[in-house]
Amino acid sequence: MTRSNWNTSTARWVSELMGKRAPPEVLVVEDQSTTRMAASDAISDTGLHVREAGDADEALHAMDDYPDIGVLFTDIQMPGHMNGLELAEQVHEDRPDVELIVTSGGTTVKDSELPDSGTFLSKPYHTSRLVEIVEQKVASRSGESDPLSR
Repeated sequence: MTRSNWNTSTARWVSELMGKRAPPEVLVVEDQSTTRMAASDAISDTGLHVREAGDADEALHAMDDYPDIGVLFTDIQMPGHMNGLELAEQVHEDRPDVELIVTSGGTTVKDSELPDSGTFLSKPYHTSRLVEIVEQKVASRSGESDPLSR
């Protein structure tokens, strides 16, 4: 078991003992490494556990390997056989419990065009806005008003 998995498992176990569910993990899917790291760092600074993927194939493997992923944040335009919109649709089909956030600098998508209660975030974005949306998604999954007040 890797250190990251051990910490996640331990946090989940302690939360369950205390009668609270551990917050969901967030999967950030972005082919530009610096953009991916900036988003991941901003989200992890809130105390949420973040996983990263550089394309849809990596993301789908992560979704299979880590059932605690509850929020997907994906860029639309990335290399590979599937873009971010297709990834969001596939994840929604496989795991309708996962909250979706989609971003792009070259395409604009209405929230109503995304599966379920997906949210579109236009690039360039402020990481504070990304964090706000992620926190809203986490809160909607847990029914809490403040998702990080554990």
